[in-house]
Amino acid sequence: MKPGTGPEDSPTRAALLDAAEQIMLEEGYAAVSTRRVAARAQANPALVYYYFGTMDTLFIELFRRGAERSYQRQSEALTSPQPLWALWEAIHDRSHTSLTMEFVALANHRKTIRAEIAKSSKRFRALQLEEVARVLDGYGYHSETYTPAALVLLMSSVSRFLRMEEAFGVDAGHDDVTALLEKLLRELEGDPRPVTPVAVPGELR
Repeated sequence: MKPGTGPEDSPTRAALLDAAEQIMLEEGYAAVSTRRVAARAQANPALVYYYFGTMDTLFIELFRRGAERSYQRQSEALTSPQPLWALWEAIHDRSHTSLTMEFVALANHRKTIRAEIAKSSKRFRALQLEEVARVLDGYGYHSETYTPAALVLLMSSVSRFLRMEEAFGVDAGHDDVTALLEKLLRELEGDPRPVTPVAVPGELR
């Protein structure tokens, strides 16, 4: 059984990734081990090495899976009837923040994870900047203050910082800054129209 040679479309491989994700969400990345992942997936521990070779590779594959789901969701959001509202909802969705923050913490100790996050972040930023510029141009909106880059960074940084503070029970001023950002969205797209959200397990922002 050669390490890292298991088929990518195997149900067992998917189950191992699901197990690692669940442990990360419940107990943090430090609790993810070969034995714990195998036990949660009801598989032989040797299969973790068969499919991934190393734990770093497992973490990278888990990150890539979530990032790809998030990328597709944001791509779809930016082609919706209210693309800026949809992008804000996708970025600000709290259900995916915990996993993202675990990967950020893991990246402080694993250079390979840090490199993967950097690569993914650049891909996301390129998509967001290109599409938000297109949307604003379509609205005939041009501002030296709220440029496409400024709007994208406001959405991303405000959301990330608020979620970090909420994890510590801090929320003073959160409603005010959210209202400030959403005031601009209302000026551009009106009030958000209700949509039926699609849950995407393992998605990353």
